Amino acid sequence: MKSRITTFFMIILMFFIIAAIVIFSLIFLGEFSGTDVGNQIDEFVSKVTSLGKDESNENVQSAGVIETQVNELETAGNGNAKDNNYEGVEISNKYFYEQLNETSKTFYRAFEQNKENMKSGTYQIEFGNTFYDVLSKPNGDSDLGDYYQSAVETYLYDNPDIFYLDVNKMYLNIETITKGRKVSYNVFINSGNENSYLEDGYTYEIINQKSAQIQNVVDTLLMRKTGNVYNDIKMIHDYIIENVEYDSTISEQDIYNIYGTLVNGKAVCEGYAKSFQYFMNKLGIPSVIVIGEATNSSGDTENHAWNYVQINNVWYAIDTTWDDPVVVGGGRVREESKYRYFLKGENTLNEDHFPSGQFTQGGQVYTYPDLSLYDYE
Repeated sequence: MKSRITTFFMIILMFFIIAAIVIFSLIFLGEFSGTDVGNQIDEFVSKVTSLGKDESNENVQSAGVIETQVNELETAGNGNAKDNNYEGVEISNKYFYEQLNETSKTFYRAFEQNKENMKSGTYQIEFGNTFYDVLSKPNGDSDLGDYYQSAVETYLYDNPDIFYLDVNKMYLNIETITKGRKVSYNVFINSGNENSYLEDGYTYEIINQKSAQIQNVVDTLLMRKTGNVYNDIKMIHDYIIENVEYDSTISEQDIYNIYGTLVNGKAVCEGYAKSFQYFMNKLGIPSVIVIGEATNSSGDTENHAWNYVQINNVWYAIDTTWDDPVVVGGGRVREESKYRYFLKGENTLNEDHFPSGQFTQGGQVYTYPDLSLYDYE
């Protein structure tokens, strides 16, 4: 009897369980098919999807930064990246200035600050007792003279647009003032007994006239710039060798500066190198003038000037003077000869070019950028 009752209750229990499952299922399915719940689910899915997208974008951006950095590093060591663009904004080239000591930098900065005043050729630059620490030491006047000399030559080689100063007519004056036991100094720069420290034939008006002529050449040429560093370097190189004649007589005025090179169309190696540097400054492409010796095709070693220029953080040499050979009796030069010294590395250039790092005999010795071992290809 008990067994039958137990079985009966088990059957009833099973019935209620099955019924409950069926009812719960119907309610559950009915609710989730309703609009409100469906919208909540859609909103939740949307939020999850949106969050996933934000994280994905963040990852993509991070990957983009990494990829850019890698590409930049790869480009920096790849001389073949001829499609590399640059800003093309004029720069103030102070490569040699950074190698001066603080005393020489003081002179250099004074030249910069008085650039316009110095066009008069008679303006006196005053330093007063600025250099007391140097002058109060043994041989202080001699040391100050050396620091001044370094500042002058550095200023001119960093700034090839200063084509009108004759440094041989610029004098460093040192006055010693003694009052009892107190000693002070008055230092100034002027033209000494000369009428002017400008190059012969130059006046303030002539400087401005010639500067305007130079600017006309620059403006015309820079209209052709492409924003591609390789193409623009080549454009300047080609313009110089096609429009400038080497002055083998060493007799023309301005052959050592950018006016003679760009306006008169005649120059020696220093004029070529300064003009190339001047254009690189205008374009915002790092470059320097290199002074040293070179062995020509006749086997003779001579003083010479050329340039280093930077592409993709790598330095290469350019010698516009020797890419513009003098053709005796006229005739045309083979095309490949025009690029014999165009963007060359150390392995090629060192065969006949030997940098000295010294602009004047006995002057400061400068360091140059490390040249690429290999040519730009």
